[in-house]
Amino acid sequence: MTQIADIRFLDTDLDALAATPGLIAVLVAADGRMDAGARKINGLTRKALSRLADTDAFGRAKTGDVFRLGHPAGLIADAVLVVKSDGKPDQTLARRIGANLARLQGGLPLCVVLGKAALAQDVALGLALRGYAFTDYKTDKGLAPGAITLMVADPEGVAKAAHTGMAVAEGVFFTRDLTNEPANVLTTDDFAARLAAMQDLGLEVEILEEAELKALGMGALLAVGQGSASPSKVVVMQWRGAGDAAPFALVGKGVVFDTGGISLKPGAGMEDMTMDMGGAAVVAGVMRTLALRKARANVVGLVGLVENMPSGTAYRPGDVLTSMKGDTIEVINTDAEGRLVLADVLWYAQDRFKPVGMINLATLTGAILIALGHEHAGVFSNDDALADAFLAAAKAEGEGAWRLPLTPAYDRLIDSGIADMKNTGGRTAGSITAAQFLKRFVKDDVPWCHLDIAGMASVKHDTPLAPKGATGWGVMALNRLIADRFEG
Repeated sequence: MTQIADIRFLDTDLDALAATPGLIAVLVAADGRMDAGARKINGLTRKALSRLADTDAFGRAKTGDVFRLGHPAGLIADAVLVVKSDGKPDQTLARRIGANLARLQGGLPLCVVLGKAALAQDVALGLALRGYAFTDYKTDKGLAPGAITLMVADPEGVAKAAHTGMAVAEGVFFTRDLTNEPANVLTTDDFAARLAAMQDLGLEVEILEEAELKALGMGALLAVGQGSASPSKVVVMQWRGAGDAAPFALVGKGVVFDTGGISLKPGAGMEDMTMDMGGAAVVAGVMRTLALRKARANVVGLVGLVENMPSGTAYRPGDVLTSMKGDTIEVINTDAEGRLVLADVLWYAQDRFKPVGMINLATLTGAILIALGHEHAGVFSNDDALADAFLAAAKAEGEGAWRLPLTPAYDRLIDSGIADMKNTGGRTAGSITAAQFLKRFVKDDVPWCHLDIAGMASVKHDTPLAPKGATGWGVMALNRLIADRFEG
C-alpha cells in the first residue's frame, strides 16, 4: 500500500529556523500581518516577506496560495514557502494549505511553522492526502517525499487530534490504490486477498465463493461474472465497535474490469474500466479507517467482486435471471451489470444483518456524468433523514454530492413484459432508472441511499486533495456520517 508521509509535530523553536534544511513554510495574512514564526523568518531574510506582502501578486492571490522564495539570505533552507492566510483558516482552507504545500515539497524536508494557528491537524491531513503518488509500475518512481515537521504550540494535543485524520488518510490511500490498480493485477482473487489481510486490523472478514453464492441464490451477480475466468465472490467485512447493536451496512460494486460483456463497450476509453470497482474500493477504505481509529460503531461492509467479460459462457441480452430475492430480471444490456451485482448483495446484507440503515456505492452509470460531471456524486434515497445526514457529512468534508429524485413514474420505465423487471430503462433518466432498479431490492423499512460515483471515483485532472487518477471520494464523508450518526 502507498505509504503516508511521515509527519511529526514539534514545539515551536524559532531559534532553530536559521539552520533548518530543505523548505520552511510560514503563514502571512492578506494584510501583511505575521505571527511570531513568520516575523522570525522575515527578520532573518532581511524583510523578504514584507516585500512580498506589498506586491500586487500577493494582493491578487487567493487565501491558501503559496509563494516560493528561493535561496533566501540568512537561512540554509533551499526556499521559504509563504502561504497567504486569513489568520483563522477554516477546515477547508487549512486542508488546502496543506495540499498546496505538498505540491511544492518534492523530495525536500519540509518544516511548517504554524505556532498557535488553528486546525493544524487539518493542515497535516491536506499534506498527507496531496502527497499521494501511485508509482508501483513506474521504473522511475521520482523523489521520495522528505520528512514533514509541523512546529506548533501544543504538539501533543495536535498529534492526538491528527490521529483520526491519519486513519482517514490511510483509508483514502487504500481506496486510491485499489482503484488505480490494473485489472491484470487486481483480479477478484487479489482483491479479496487484500481485504482479508485487514483481519490484522481487527476486522472480521469472510469470503463467499461461487458455490456459496449459488446456494444463496445470487443468480443476478453470478450471471455477470460467468463469462470470466476470474471467480465471482462476495466479501463481508465486519467492524464491531458497539457491542450487540444492529450494524449500519455499506455495499459496494466491485467489477474489477468491465468490457460491457456481450453488449461490448467501444474500444476508445475502455482502459478506464479498471476503475469500475470504485464503489467496493470506497467501502474497503471506510472499513480500514473505522478499524484504525477504533470507531465506536457497528458497521458491516459488503462488496460483490466480479469481472464482466464476453465469452462463450457470458450472459446475453434477452436472458432472464433470478435474483436472491426471487425477482426475475430480463437482461436488456449486459453493460448494465453493476445493478445486478448490487441487487443480490443488497438483499443478502438485509437478510443476514438486519441493518439499521444501508448505503451502496457504485460507478453505476455514464448518465450521472452527463448530469453532474466530475463535481458531484448522485445521491438517491428512500429516507430523507439518512439522505440529509449524508449530504451534510459530504458538505462538511468538501466532497460534492447532489440528491436526485426517485418516483414511481421513473419506475415504470424498467417494467418488463416477460419478467418482473428489465435491467435498464434506456437512455432517458438513466441514472434514476438504475436507482429505481436498486430500490426494488431494498426493504421498505430499511433507510437506504444509493451513491452513483461514476464521475467521482477517478478523474483525469488534479483535484484539491489528490493528483489525477483515483480520488478516494466518499471515504471522508462516510467516516464522518458514521461518527456523527452512530457514535454519539
